[in-house]
Parts: sequence; C-alpha cells; structure tokens
Amino acid sequence: MTITQPDLSVFETLESEVRSYCRAWPTVFDRAQGSRMFDEDGHEYLDFFAGAGSLNYGHNNPVLKRALIDYLERDGVTHGLDMSTTAKRAFLESFQNMVLRPRDLPYKVMFPGPTGTNAVESALKLARKVKGREAIVSFTNAFHGMSLGSLAVTGNAFKRAGAGIPLVHGTPMPFDNYFDGQVPDFLWFERLLGDQGSGLNKPAAVIVETVQGEGGINVARPEWLRALAELCERQDMLLIVDDIQMGCGRTGAFFSFEEAGIVPDIVTVSKSISGYGLPMSLCLFKPELDVWEPGEHNGTFRGNNPAFVTAAAALETYWSDGSAMEKQTRARGEQIEQALISITEENLADVREYRGRGLVWGLEFHEKERAGRIARRAFELGLLIETSGPESEVVKLLPALTVTPEELDEGLRTLARAVRETV
Repeated sequence: MTITQPDLSVFETLESEVRSYCRAWPTVFDRAQGSRMFDEDGHEYLDFFAGAGSLNYGHNNPVLKRALIDYLERDGVTHGLDMSTTAKRAFLESFQNMVLRPRDLPYKVMFPGPTGTNAVESALKLARKVKGREAIVSFTNAFHGMSLGSLAVTGNAFKRAGAGIPLVHGTPMPFDNYFDGQVPDFLWFERLLGDQGSGLNKPAAVIVETVQGEGGINVARPEWLRALAELCERQDMLLIVDDIQMGCGRTGAFFSFEEAGIVPDIVTVSKSISGYGLPMSLCLFKPELDVWEPGEHNGTFRGNNPAFVTAAAALETYWSDGSAMEKQTRARGEQIEQALISITEENLADVREYRGRGLVWGLEFHEKERAGRIARRAFELGLLIETSGPESEVVKLLPALTVTPEELDEGLRTLARAVRETV
C-alpha cells in the first residue's frame, strides 16, 4: 500500500517521549470495526494486535455497542465507585451463571480498579494479608504490570529499571523449560524452600502466567502447572494465576488454567473482561481468603458501569452456549499453527521456534532483530502485529477471537510475505 506522510506534529511536540506503539505504526488511526482499523487517509489495516488482548471480540462489536448505546441513552449510571447498580448486578449475575457455576469455581469477585496492574496489586496485597508474609515468588520473563508491586514480580530488566527505586519482596524462579528440559521441574525452588540457609523468606504466594505474553509467548505445560499447584499446597503458599491477557477465552477455555485442571487461590482478570476495550479488572479469590475490611483496598474508577454493561453483553453473546467459542478459538489456532509450520519450513535456517495456544502465537528467529523488521514490513503491507520477549525477538500474533478464517488466511499470507521480504 502507498502511505502518505501523516501529520504527527502535535504528538511529537506535545505528547511524552514515553509513547511506544505509535512509533511502530506511524499513522493516525480514525475508525475501527471487527478486525479492521482505518487511518484518517482511508488506508485499511488488518489487526492482529487486538488492543494488546483487550479486544477479544473485535473493534466496535455491534452487539456490545448496541448494549452500551442503549444504556447511555437511558442515562444509566456511568460512574459508581463500589455502589450497587443495576449494571453491576447484571454483570455479576452473568459472570456467576455463565463462567463460575459451569466450571464449579467458588470465587468471590473484587473490583480493584480499572487496569490489570490494579488487579495484580490487590492480589499481592491480599496474599500478604492472608498469610502474614511479605515474599512473593514469580518466574523468569514474567510480566505483571507497571506499578511498583507488579514490577517487583516482573522479569523484564528494562521495565524494572523504570521504577527508579529498589523492587523488593519478590524472588524469581525458572519458568517451565527455562533450562531446556535439562533440570527437573522446581528442583531449585524446592531446595530453597527446604534449606534454612537459603536466604529465601517463606513466600506468601506464587504468581504465574500460564502463557507468558509479553515474555515471548512461553507456554507452560499442564503438568508443570499441576506440579506448581501441588507445590504451593504442600508449602502453604497461595497460587495466583495472572490471566489478564490470556483469560477471557484467549487460549480456548474462558480461563487459561482450565486445561491444567487446577483451581488457583487467586486469579486476576482484565483486558477483555469488559469485551469492548473499556477499562475494567477483577480479582477473583476463594471465599475463605475474603479477609478485607471495608474500604481497605479501593479506587475511584472501580465502578466503571459502561464496562459492566458491555462485559455482561459479551458473556451472554459468546459464553452462554457452553463450548462453542472455545471450539472456534481452537480451530482458528490450528489454522495459525499450520501457517507457522509452512513459514518455518520455508525459512528453516532462520526460524528458531514457533509456539502458542488458542489465538496467541509467537514466531522466534535466531537473529533477534529480525522480528522488529518483520513487524515494520507487515505494517507497510497493512497488517498490525507487535513483538514480544525480553529483547523483542518474537513476532506476536494476537488476533480477535471473532476473526474469520478468511481474515486469518489474509493476515497469515501477509506475515509470510513480510518474513520473505526481510531476510
């Protein structure tokens, strides 16, 4: 496609240097629908980014948009703190009936604030309060958010350095396959827990992503997750699963940990829980952990009622009929996997590995800088993809769950072309 130079002057002169995605995609976006975005000059882009996983049901999903417009037009409450509202009640009832009960999950629901890092902060605070301990164990290449508590359990050195102060009370352990299968699972972790001279304070909790999104699409095996859950139970540690990017159906099932057959003590959910890209997050926990005092953890924007409206509509539309959405996501994932196999076979000397689950996939190259070049070329060809991994060495595919097979095929063909043209 031919792209004219957009007017970016106000962004470059007034907006902070911290901006990032707009540097990779130097255009001014104006409209979006489904899996398509359009800039102000009318150029069309196929979106395999999905708002970093916050748009599982696509841009401006018509069913969710209708529910939102109807609610606003009747002057429904928009800002409610933690007051009881009809919108919150409708969401809680839908979440209970369509998500928790069918999976026999006993969780209480907490609205900690509008973002994923708010949910993580509340989970860490609750674990420490329940256990009376400070230490939290996380994993290599983890990403849990940008506030200080979340950064303390995040692995990325660049992100951690931005804190400007020591990040304490967090200890990293090796994620699944960190040693390429050469070291038994949890050998180091268990040795430290059992050694009074190890220097590891008894942890209150362990926090883990079943698939590390920002860390490079690192997929934990179900048996590894089960062993972790068993270790936590033996050692009196709470298990926190961060499902902020991988939940809400991204890996197939509504929660990414379902495949492993585990029930975490605490689960954090955000991004696509609102369904429409509106800020909203949840901290879910077993009832016996609900030891909060009223107002002990709060936030002005935890009652985003428009998000409750679209969240309830998303659950009723996509999760009321059992496993249909899960089966569709797995089928789309198989379509991506076959395309990545073909790309790998075509570029056998260059591709290090492809990996993923459901509708989150990564393609890693031996030359780390190549992923960035591929993403830039894909943008020029009309495809939005990002990179991930500690050195941005992985091409990351994160299309909407509602993407059609035809759109997937189009995007995957574009990806293959971008790979060929950036050798």
